Amino acid sequence: MFNSLFALFSNDMGIDLGTANTLVYVKGQGIILREPSVVAIDRDTRQVLSIGADAKRMLGKTPANIIAVRPLRNGVIADFAVTEQMIRYFIKKVHNRRSLLHPRVVIGIPSGITEVERRAVRESADQAGAREVYLIEEPMAAAIGANLPINEPFANMIVDIGGGTTEVAVISLGGLVVSKSLDVAGDEMDEAIVQYFRRKYNLLIGEMTAEDVKIKIGSVFPTFEEQSLEVKGRDQVTGLPKTIVITSEEVRQSLSEPIKLIVDVIKETLEETPAELSADLVDRGIVLAGGGALLRGLPDLLSQETELPVNLAPEPLTCVALGAGKYLEEIDNLKYQIRYHS
Repeated sequence: MFNSLFALFSNDMGIDLGTANTLVYVKGQGIILREPSVVAIDRDTRQVLSIGADAKRMLGKTPANIIAVRPLRNGVIADFAVTEQMIRYFIKKVHNRRSLLHPRVVIGIPSGITEVERRAVRESADQAGAREVYLIEEPMAAAIGANLPINEPFANMIVDIGGGTTEVAVISLGGLVVSKSLDVAGDEMDEAIVQYFRRKYNLLIGEMTAEDVKIKIGSVFPTFEEQSLEVKGRDQVTGLPKTIVITSEEVRQSLSEPIKLIVDVIKETLEETPAELSADLVDRGIVLAGGGALLRGLPDLLSQETELPVNLAPEPLTCVALGAGKYLEEIDNLKYQIRYHS
């Protein structure tokens, strides 16, 4: 009775608290917020100056007294105080004082984090004003968001490549049978592109430029038609601005190392999967989620490496947030719920 009354007056929300971006799902409304997980703070006073999209625009462009930081690294909290303020900002922005009650919050977390790190996430949300906090492991949330039949007695394999972590899991009967979390994902790919420019062209570029290159012409498998892109940066030798043209083949070379690590962890997960569930995967294959899943040629490469069918989730960028939201919608009767009260 009281829970149903609470639901009427509270904007309960599911949060994909990502290293690169935060997405918020509000019960009954869907995903209503997508912002970078970036905070601009005053170096001297530690005062928060800007959060989200405005703060991301400051990355690499701030004066000495202002720093733009990502308070989460590899999917876990690196700066507790700043993370708390960021979560509080997103909750306030979504909640917008439309109800008298604090919201119930479901947060997606990497499968490999420690109990101490879980507690940090929970306490950040508590301090930010959540009434109750529930944690759900990201591969489970991604599988729910991808509409996989996770409660059935057969294998569902999900690979979620986010900003800070790659989550790989085989799920059956509502539980994680095998799961692995790797701290190589979108950010490491961007860094690999930065290092490639530095080594080959003596050109210094920022992480936003590297991400832009990855999105526009990045690929991990030979394409029918190779693309090229003008890239601007600073020459390490002369110190002057410089423009070069890079090809998609070169970007593919730069991404080879992080992609190999991701392929290896997928193979390790398959090797640890029980034989009966492995047999299911021959037909059911692997489902890709997360921003990294959108890299050109990734399904083809993984299919070649694993000899399994590989498919993109219907909405790869929003799978974790959608899964957290669906979990929230049915939180009182889902049999795989993992609950933490504030």
